[in-house]
Amino acid sequence: MKKKIIGLIPVRLKSSRLKQKSLLMIKKIPLIIHTYRRAKLSKKLDDVVICCDDKKIIKIAKQFNAKAILTSKKHKNGTERINEGYLKLKKKYDLIVDIQGDEPLINPSQIDKVIKFHLKNITSDIILPSLKLKNISSYNVVKVLSDNKDKVLYLSRCKVPHNFTKKSDYYLKHLSIISFKPNALTKFCKSKQTRLERIEGVELLRAIEIGLKVKTTIIKGNSFSVDIKDDFLKAKRFMEKDKLFKSYEKNL
Repeated sequence: MKKKIIGLIPVRLKSSRLKQKSLLMIKKIPLIIHTYRRAKLSKKLDDVVICCDDKKIIKIAKQFNAKAILTSKKHKNGTERINEGYLKLKKKYDLIVDIQGDEPLINPSQIDKVIKFHLKNITSDIILPSLKLKNISSYNVVKVLSDNKDKVLYLSRCKVPHNFTKKSDYYLKHLSIISFKPNALTKFCKSKQTRLERIEGVELLRAIEIGLKVKTTIIKGNSFSVDIKDDFLKAKRFMEKDKLFKSYEKNL
């Protein structure tokens, strides 16, 4: 029997580093709508829904025929937000895919690869993809440490592994797509914030600390989140030459 899979996009209006970034316009389309439309191009998602905290985003979603659910403003992170959204859907799915709303250039094939990997590793609670890069310096980028069986050992904003006795030949960048089994999402959200999560400011450290089985899969390509103004300007430049944009521009 085919597995049912939902894509949920968490977004809050009052972003801290770049004011109301979800509503910033790129090629006359709000950033959040770019993310939504690209997720809709996935071949393995049965549906996509935006989970937001403000009626302004709901209004924009309606203007662009995007599905959206209003959630609480009190959530500490996007994972808690999609959990509320999932509960409000009142439908059962086999996998819940968290797709961050601040990646307007996300590639739907990357979403499909994460889902495919999770279906092959269905005993895992959570799957997060990573990109192999030669150098990563920004604290805004979360780095992944895994063992030789793809189990995630740690997530950090620091440059890990640290070059102490030998320079690392590559680093793993966490790509903002996360596939959850529903029970794992529930367990995560029922747990309190953990020590390492609070220190690093990386929410998925909670999953590791409470004993959930987290794996990563290395995928090719590139992706980046819009966190600051320079990221936004970069996204605008990249969108000018983006082939996927042309495939959904005509449907808006």
